[in-house]
Amino acid sequence: MGLGCCSMSTCSSKMVSSPTVITRMQAIMQKEMVREFLAEFMSTYVMMVFGLGSVAHMVLGGKLGSFLGVNLGFGFGVTMGVHMAGNISGAHMNAALTFTNCALGRMSWKKFPVYILGQFLGSFLAAATIYCLFYTAIIEFSGGRLTVTGPKATASIFATYLPDHSTLWRGFLDEVLVTGLLQLCLFAITDKENNPALQGTQALVIGILVVVIGISLGMNTGYAMNPSRDLPPRFFTYIAGWGIQVFRARDWWWVPVVAPFLGAYLGGIIYLVFIGSTITRRPHILEDSMMSEDRRIPVLPKTMPNPATTSPLTPVSVSPTVRTVAPLSDPILLEQF
Repeated sequence: MGLGCCSMSTCSSKMVSSPTVITRMQAIMQKEMVREFLAEFMSTYVMMVFGLGSVAHMVLGGKLGSFLGVNLGFGFGVTMGVHMAGNISGAHMNAALTFTNCALGRMSWKKFPVYILGQFLGSFLAAATIYCLFYTAIIEFSGGRLTVTGPKATASIFATYLPDHSTLWRGFLDEVLVTGLLQLCLFAITDKENNPALQGTQALVIGILVVVIGISLGMNTGYAMNPSRDLPPRFFTYIAGWGIQVFRARDWWWVPVVAPFLGAYLGGIIYLVFIGSTITRRPHILEDSMMSEDRRIPVLPKTMPNPATTSPLTPVSVSPTVRTVAPLSDPILLEQF
């Protein structure tokens, strides 16, 4: 009996503690920073799985893949990422875009490491996922040798590498330009005071933007445009068997990390100076929420009998008049700065 009571009490305590743990987990998940971290993590993961998968088809699949397929894979991967996290974190999926939003005062710097950590982890996990899915195809294509350069190179599935026809500094300028165009167009697409994408179509339009950049400007450097897209998968290939050569090949690895920060910031500044500053901002009317209530709720004055002409036995007929209170204030005009 004693053992039975002990076991019953243990089970009941576990049953009581389980909802407590779940409640605590739910409370943690509802915190703004946690939600934004998870949003950036999941959206970046989805974008990178579709994007890297399309590159794997081009490198390993022969006729099954193409450069157009890579552009479509990354473009619509971005679209899915925006649908997933757009209303939670803004679905940056790009460390350079996060940096620009912080530098221009559009979001707090304290969120910067949270966004970057989510993006990097999502990108790294996506690279690991593609490696596992295409492992046998990679081994068969490369003959068991994981190389960075040469006709059987497979490291380019995961990160960008400078082609032979380009130089390091030309590649740097190329990354600055394409990332600047990306940020410039993103500000235009989302600027409600200009001519933004229609409500509900922003994700698709942003995906089309990525496809257009890839089709028109992607040949020289692979249009990384994104430290979160390039650095974590490169680090994964380093530990997965490709070795230190992924960082040494033509000393390219730092360009897709540094150049996008500069390009995105310049693109944002150019839009705000040449386009944003020329737009006439419409005034917004802020109306007191109590105004309408005061108009429809009558105030009934308290009517008391006259003590000089009445007694407790005298019937009193009271017909209170309805008096409407004037609005508290006029509408307030606020200029949007």
